[in-house]
This record gives sequence, structure tokens and C-alpha cells, in this order.
Amino acid sequence: MVLADGRPIEPLAALAQGARSSLFRAHQTPRRARKQWIGGSLQPAGGMSIDAGAVTALRAGKSLLPIGVVSVDGHFERGDCVRVLGPDGREVARGLSAYSYQDAARLCCKPSTQIADLLGYKGRAEMIHRDDMVLSITQ
Repeated sequence: MVLADGRPIEPLAALAQGARSSLFRAHQTPRRARKQWIGGSLQPAGGMSIDAGAVTALRAGKSLLPIGVVSVDGHFERGDCVRVLGPDGREVARGLSAYSYQDAARLCCKPSTQIADLLGYKGRAEMIHRDDMVLSITQ
């Protein structure tokens, strides 16, 4: 971000002419800032319990697919933050759900190829895409 004196002149032109300014560089990448926002700022609206195979897939950097989700709890909408719980009930991750709790419940334990048949529309193949998820577990 660049701050200039605010007179009605093109900011980049003013900088080229030697105007006084301040330059602030971002401390992290946009992707890292988004992950921090998901993991630390959003209040989870519900949860998804997953099987051991899904935990392994998440640790390997994969997205959460419907087949690995065994149950959902809470009332959440598409885009809401949810907790992802492992077989032992501990939090494995947090992420933004691609489906509402009603649709997510219909997709539990089902392969992604059946999404259109089960919901009546073609949705995302992932319950939570890896770009919309922050892991809470260590390797």
C-alpha cells in the first residue's frame, strides 16, 4: 500500500514526480492471510466428523471429499466455517463448507460422482477445498 498527500492527481504519477509517500509491504502472502483468517478469526457454525482415511488425506494436503465425512452437526450454510473432527472427536481442521448442513448430511459417505444425483444439481466435488481449510493437527 502506498500513501501520498491526497491531492487530486494520479498517485503513481505523483510518485514518478518525486512526491513524498510511505510504502507499506505486506508481512504475509494473501493465501497465508486467508488461512489465518479461517483458522483464527471465524467462529465455527457447525462441524463435520471424518474417518481415519480422510484424516490421512488431509495430512497429505488433499481436500475433504464427501466419502470421508461420516456425519455433520450444527446449522451451517455454504461458505460458513466448520470444525472438522477426527474419529477420536478431536479437531483436525477448520474450513469453509462448500455445502449447507442439509446438503452435507445427504452427501456423507458418498462418492463425489453421486453429488448431482443426490442433490439435483452439480456441486463441488469437495466438501471443503484444501484452499479453504487450515489443519489443526501436526504430522
